[in-house]
Amino acid sequence: MKKLELVFIPIPGYGHLKSAIELAKCLVDRDERLSITVLVISNPAQTDIDWYTKSLAASNARIKYTTIHPTDPLPQGPQPSSSSPISLEKLATLFIESHKSQVEQAVKELVSDESTHLLGFVLDMFCSCMIDVANKFNVPSYIFFTSNTAFLGFLLHLPIRHNQVGFGFNPSDPDSLIPSYQNHVPVNVLPGAVFDKTGGGYETSLYLGTKFQECKGFIVNSYVELEPYAVNSMVAQPSVYPVGPLLDHNISTGSIEIKNWLDKQPSKSVLFLCFGSMGSFKQPQIEQIAIALERSGHRFLWSIRQPSPAMHGAPSDYTSYEKVMPDGFFGRVKDRGMVCGWAPQIQVLAHGAVRGFVSHCGWNSILESLWYGVPIATWPLNSEQQLNAFLVARELGLAVELSLTYRSSGTELVMADQIERAINCLMDDTNPVREREWRR
Repeated sequence: MKKLELVFIPIPGYGHLKSAIELAKCLVDRDERLSITVLVISNPAQTDIDWYTKSLAASNARIKYTTIHPTDPLPQGPQPSSSSPISLEKLATLFIESHKSQVEQAVKELVSDESTHLLGFVLDMFCSCMIDVANKFNVPSYIFFTSNTAFLGFLLHLPIRHNQVGFGFNPSDPDSLIPSYQNHVPVNVLPGAVFDKTGGGYETSLYLGTKFQECKGFIVNSYVELEPYAVNSMVAQPSVYPVGPLLDHNISTGSIEIKNWLDKQPSKSVLFLCFGSMGSFKQPQIEQIAIALERSGHRFLWSIRQPSPAMHGAPSDYTSYEKVMPDGFFGRVKDRGMVCGWAPQIQVLAHGAVRGFVSHCGWNSILESLWYGVPIATWPLNSEQQLNAFLVARELGLAVELSLTYRSSGTELVMADQIERAINCLMDDTNPVREREWRR
């Protein structure tokens, strides 16, 4: 009997890769005939990806990992001026596009085994160009969409809108009527990419929404009970399969120091502030957060990272926190607060001492907070996070609005008074957000 094989191609970012592997695990658990080959495109900017996949290689014999190494330097594309650098979205699609020939060769080697029957490709949203490779093997492609159904609907709506108006978005535009959202969507919560006319952001978003139509269907890391309106709005699209929440619940690893500190705190008393693997703030904003935390009187665990000097670079941990904090801050909060660098988010959210979560609203973080019953105060930074914040706060009523419109690339400074109000609202027993869905 032939071995049934799926090819997964995730984008080499930790959050996307982690979700794709959780999907792969679910699929092989449901059919003993199925095997999956994950083609991991090497990413020089995230060296921990190789370590992560190697650590998984022995855990499931029916999920194999093959590294695709680049043969040429990453194409940078045209950059009209130094003030208009290439967008991260454009950079990602160029990066994946440059690996098409290597992916095709890897799949040829896979199917050269006559005992293997190739079923299809499962592609990350930024890997939609690989539909062309799947077509060469006469197999269907499915897009694994690691964000929410409403945002998928937004991307699919872009080509329709473009055909109607012929141009992208402007910050002065009125609210938009987007079929996957119940309410009109304010222009200032749309992804920054759709305003980018010179660095390729809008062009890439439009390309994705168009290319998606060539797939067989969408596998979405969400669930109908969370997004009934968005799921029902997708009837005219390729089939949509909500399969979430797909989460890695492995909390056996993490920081012993953080765990020990949390173990000493009262039940449901700690505010957790964490802004994702790419989230960071400059010193003036850090000072405002510190002032708000001190004034609030709440216990807190605060993960802060140092911005990278490189465009699109990953943040790093500070060597010293004192230099970015207000004078005397640690002395005044030492009995109720802990500041750290990278934090094991799942481990923290699963801990019984945690009561609230100030988050950048990455979709994985939202799903984790829902699963562990820790309500969110929204503080989006980039990508589609503003739209995610709008979804959970305005559309679903499952979050406290700290900010919906903050962008890490801008100059806005969120002041301590605004932060403190949101924190107190989030931690308040009588907050309606706590009465809706947040149950441990």
